[in-house]
Amino acid sequence: MNDSALITVGLPIALAIIMFGLGLSLTPGDFRRVARAPRAVVVALVVQVVILPLVAFGLIKGFGLAPLLAVGVMLLAASPGGTTANLFSHLFRGDVALNISLTAINSVLAAFTIPLITNFAIGHFDAEGDLGLQFGKVVQVIAIVLVPVAIGMFVRSRASDFAARADKPVRIFSIVVLVIVAVGALLGERENLADYIRQVGLVTGLFCLASLTIGYVAARLLKLDEPQAIATSMEVGIHNTTIALTIALSVLDSTEVAIPSAIYSILMYVLATAFGFVITRGRKPATESARASV
Repeated sequence: MNDSALITVGLPIALAIIMFGLGLSLTPGDFRRVARAPRAVVVALVVQVVILPLVAFGLIKGFGLAPLLAVGVMLLAASPGGTTANLFSHLFRGDVALNISLTAINSVLAAFTIPLITNFAIGHFDAEGDLGLQFGKVVQVIAIVLVPVAIGMFVRSRASDFAARADKPVRIFSIVVLVIVAVGALLGERENLADYIRQVGLVTGLFCLASLTIGYVAARLLKLDEPQAIATSMEVGIHNTTIALTIALSVLDSTEVAIPSAIYSILMYVLATAFGFVITRGRKPATESARASV
């Protein structure tokens, strides 16, 4: 699968389209909104950028994962929240406007935190012989994450009607690409799939539950309201695994590194749905954000 032009060329192009679609949904106001709710944003970003990699590192050590799978879990932890988090936040009465702002900021930060965390993992887990994220590849990561978002925002500022019409098709395209790539990555390692699931399936499941729980509990402990806590939970629990899969398959050229993200892509929707029902069960509906994004 690694040598296929579909992966080396097609997947980065597909991710660029997805990130372009994200840009179409953003405005400068989504970044400025941070000033109106700085505590909520700081809580979510600290969980996303600092705590989640530490949790992932602890799980890797605790379960003694093989080096390439360990790098894959750290890459997963470094990936930002996905736009699907907005949908889940909306479904469970979270602060969707906060999700939109967090997705915007996370996507910018990820262009820099992903190379840092991934390079740390490659060095720490002695995977240099198999992998390498040199400067040229770092630039590639930044380009496929940031440039399409910036172009999408520019297009929205010039053609808002087009941006509105393109939003739903791009979201559908994003889900289709994620499913195809996740299934393809798993099938590409089908001979070792059972062993990989045994090694990393529980780790990714625990990581997902930990992400959702820490996001929610940290927000509540720091006195954020219920909708903000739900938004934070979904933002840090539902990752943009398409980015992680693209980097693993196209930049690092390793199907094994992609396995944790491929498994997580399936688990996160099931676990996020269950978690959402648990934290909202028996509660009165909260005021939904005016900028609910489906």
